[in-house]
Amino acid sequence: MRKLIMLVCIVVVSMLLSFSSVATAGVIPSWETPSGQLGFYPIVNEVSLYWNVDDAGDKRGRTLQIISINSFKVWTSFNFEFTGDFNYDLTPDFIGGGFINDHYIELSIVKPVTGIVSLNVQRIISTFETEPVNQFGVRLSF
Repeated sequence: MRKLIMLVCIVVVSMLLSFSSVATAGVIPSWETPSGQLGFYPIVNEVSLYWNVDDAGDKRGRTLQIISINSFKVWTSFNFEFTGDFNYDLTPDFIGGGFINDHYIELSIVKPVTGIVSLNVQRIISTFETEPVNQFGVRLSF
């Protein structure tokens, strides 16, 4: 899991450093090659930290959530989406008692077809499933 996150970070950073950039406002600059055939355009990049409490007021651990949605252009435009939800001491351990750590990661490539219709290929990696799940579908954006 750590290797996967590092790979995503290394690819984004190396792409930013490899090409001439046209910076825009924001922490992560957008860039495009002079030919206009390659580019990177940040949409949403968020890191959230949560302290979890149940309805009775009992502590239920902590959560680190990372959401990264960026548009890439490699002769055609598509979005790459990364969602990671990493929980610490949140999930009940029914075997050993207490609480355990868990995670949920979604990696998606989305190809817009029209203004509201996109094709989506997604991979889900989590502690809730015994093996990764692949999803293929259509997305409607309103």
